[in-house]
Amino acid sequence: MFKTAVAKAIGVVTILAMFPVVPTYAEPIVITFSHVVAADTPKGRAAEFFKKRAGELTQGKVKVEVYPNSKLYPDREEMSALQLGSVQMLAPSLAKFGPLDINDFEVFDLPFMFNGYEDLHKVTTGPVGRQLLDKLESKGIKGLAYWDNGFKSFSANTPIKTPEDLNGKKMRIQSSKVLEEQMLELKAIPKVTAFSAVYKALQTGVVDGTENPISNFYTQKMYEVQKYLTVTEHGYLGYAVIVNKKFWEGLPADIRTQLETAMQEATDYANKIAKESNDKDLELVKASGKTEVTTLTPEQRAAFKKILAPVHEKMASRIGANTVDAVQKAVGFTK
Repeated sequence: MFKTAVAKAIGVVTILAMFPVVPTYAEPIVITFSHVVAADTPKGRAAEFFKKRAGELTQGKVKVEVYPNSKLYPDREEMSALQLGSVQMLAPSLAKFGPLDINDFEVFDLPFMFNGYEDLHKVTTGPVGRQLLDKLESKGIKGLAYWDNGFKSFSANTPIKTPEDLNGKKMRIQSSKVLEEQMLELKAIPKVTAFSAVYKALQTGVVDGTENPISNFYTQKMYEVQKYLTVTEHGYLGYAVIVNKKFWEGLPADIRTQLETAMQEATDYANKIAKESNDKDLELVKASGKTEVTTLTPEQRAAFKKILAPVHEKMASRIGANTVDAVQKAVGFTK
């Protein structure tokens, strides 16, 4: 009888061994995803897409909570919140890594570096872009992907058709030495202002103008407080999707793989809708009747590019000459 019981027990174990053990999760893993722009911008929509796919691919084992429009943290606080683990995921603009003493990302701020999205994606989806993301690991941050927003244009309450039209204007910028130098080359006055405060700063005259992709200009209703918008596409604004490294590496391997798939899908989606959103929002700005939109002629655009060319050379030592050179080679940059 004892032998029979043992035999049965061994049989049960053998049968169980034939099937993989599926871990159980009493509660979903929560990923708090904070960002500073509106939910209906390309970044906002991509964050919601990631939230949906993460839930589906992990079968509910992961719950992504998205907080747009600086609801949790403003520009200057979100990075430290990530490092402390107060949030798990961010998608800051690429100008935001300077305070971490990683200036390489400011290469994306160099004016007229990229001649459209095809040029840009040679970097963001290639080895140079990956090498830049890897630099974040020493700061406790894991870089997952780049998301496009779009190419920036200038706005003000006076027409902008030549570089001289920005002389003396107080222009809002993100915290970036490259963008500061850009404005100084235009003889404008750079004013670092949190994104959430830009509308009021424009409304009250704290700043005279700004530079933004059209989707930001429209969704933040800047057309209500800016009379002129000139489509210069002089610079790029994009985001690095980043996570707390300790949190990410502490996830079960199967969950992490599923989230990587969700992130790749969200990245493809983000970059697809970025240009579409900017084109659509430009038409909505025009339709508002509140902002006069100008598109530069090739000659006018060349004049801006010539004035801003020295920024590349002046900022190379700050960004890193090797990084600037690698990006210029990847895109075939010419002065």
